[in-house]
Amino acid sequence: MNIFAEIRTSVIETLDAMVADGHLPSNLSWGAVAVEPPRDAAHGDMATNAAMVLAKPAGKAPRAIAEELVERLATDPNIESAEVAGPGFINLRLKPAVWHDIVAEAIDAGKSFGHSGMGSHVKVNVEYVSANPTGPLHVGHTRGAVFGDALASLLAFAGYDVTREYYINDGGAQVDVLARSAYERYREANGLSPEIAEGLYPGDYLIPIGEALKAKYGDTLLDKPEADWLDEVRDFATEAMMDLIREDLAAIGVKMDVFYSEKSLYGTGRIEAAIEELKKKGLIYKGTLEPPKGKVPEDWEPREQTLFKSTEHGDDVDRPIMKSDGSWTYFAPDIAYHWDKIARGFDELIDIFGADHGGYVKRMNAAVSALSGGRVPLDIKLTQLVKLYKNGEPFKMSKRAGTFITLRDVVEQVGPDVTRFHMLTRKNDAPLDFDFDKVTEQSKDNPVFYVQYAHARIRSVMRKAEEMHLDWSDNAKLEDEAEFQVAKKIAEWPRLVEIAARNHEPHRVAFYLYELASDFHALWNKGNDKPALRFLQEDEPAATAAKIALPRAVAVVIANGLGILGVTPVEEMR
Repeated sequence: MNIFAEIRTSVIETLDAMVADGHLPSNLSWGAVAVEPPRDAAHGDMATNAAMVLAKPAGKAPRAIAEELVERLATDPNIESAEVAGPGFINLRLKPAVWHDIVAEAIDAGKSFGHSGMGSHVKVNVEYVSANPTGPLHVGHTRGAVFGDALASLLAFAGYDVTREYYINDGGAQVDVLARSAYERYREANGLSPEIAEGLYPGDYLIPIGEALKAKYGDTLLDKPEADWLDEVRDFATEAMMDLIREDLAAIGVKMDVFYSEKSLYGTGRIEAAIEELKKKGLIYKGTLEPPKGKVPEDWEPREQTLFKSTEHGDDVDRPIMKSDGSWTYFAPDIAYHWDKIARGFDELIDIFGADHGGYVKRMNAAVSALSGGRVPLDIKLTQLVKLYKNGEPFKMSKRAGTFITLRDVVEQVGPDVTRFHMLTRKNDAPLDFDFDKVTEQSKDNPVFYVQYAHARIRSVMRKAEEMHLDWSDNAKLEDEAEFQVAKKIAEWPRLVEIAARNHEPHRVAFYLYELASDFHALWNKGNDKPALRFLQEDEPAATAAKIALPRAVAVVIANGLGILGVTPVEEMR
């Protein structure tokens, strides 16, 4: 039950009746009419802006519309009272039975409570991580992995048909650098000193790959020129790195549906076909770009290039797709890759990029718009940097990685659940501080602990209740305002799911769970002073069965929310 949607339906039906009675013009749109929690809970359970947003197009004073709406809404069986506030806002209070029903529904629905048909099986491709296969995943990739995975789960929970996808960047010069770096470790495995020249990857993670190369080739590659071994070593090292990356993803609980190779686009005609599609639309031409804005490089000179007319689809400048030597730019395979996504029948595309890829947003949006004729939307989400701290100091670099802090470094310190939850305590485009001491401390200031503590407390109550051999009841006994506050927060869950899914913002789930946990802990603490509020009523099994319905519903929502975030609810705190 999305009670907010139900009350909005009631408001819309009332507005329709006012139109039918001639009290409102017939050309009005209800799109901007909202029903949502009031900013101040003292004002009621819900508020609607209907009179405010309809006043101007209706040519009537907002208060006049509001007063008639209030009079008519009073007949709704769910509404206890309605009143006009200020110039025309309407505050609503619902009958207690509504909150009792929502608690019962949450218990009855269990894992499906909050599920939405909003997605209507719309096919969505969520591409995330997509790190170069040249090393283990680092902490920046960790945030993108967690964000993308939680977003995919959120969309699936809201009814979308979701495909999780990883784009393997194995077609560029970086994999040649990987091959040369692995070859030096191969030489090392054969008893020679590796020559890790500037520009090669120095991490110890390549030592096992060098040993594996020796196991396969012995010393047969040592005296051969690079041209003879580069392709084989590149393919071997790339596959080995992808195995390592898959292990990294598994360590954080991420499992992809599709791994798509950039290399598969080369020599197959796919890039050429995508560019030909843009040519048919008159969007490819030979031209000369203006010099870059700001300080012009000394070696810059105007030259004719093959360009994509991306400015016709919202970009700032047209973009090169082919270099002067006839080879493709990095942008060309990206165009072909997204055309392939469109061809696979996805209705919506979402790309998760690191903050350093902000310059790609407009050009990729332009390409997808051009290729799909504006039919397929692309939402590119940027994840900002993560700063790691331990003992009040910046966390040291990983020797194994050579140049960065790995995903494994983080997970080994605090575990996957803490890592995932904390990565979602900020919006994706806001910087994130990750303090190893704070994310593991047991306090209200640590949202990971506070939410898990609420679930563990409930499970403790349930274990004790089971010993009483109760006849379980879904009918909550709600009497105190603190109990109603928790029930009202539970009622917000289905609405929250739809808002978070619509805006592609899984962090809202983490925020909501913290608020629900706070309300629950407040009720628990109130029970310490007021025995009648305690969930376990000694020698009164019927009262206990009714009292524990509320925490049972809270546990359902916490488990569902943590499931979206990819976090396992704890049964007890240690």
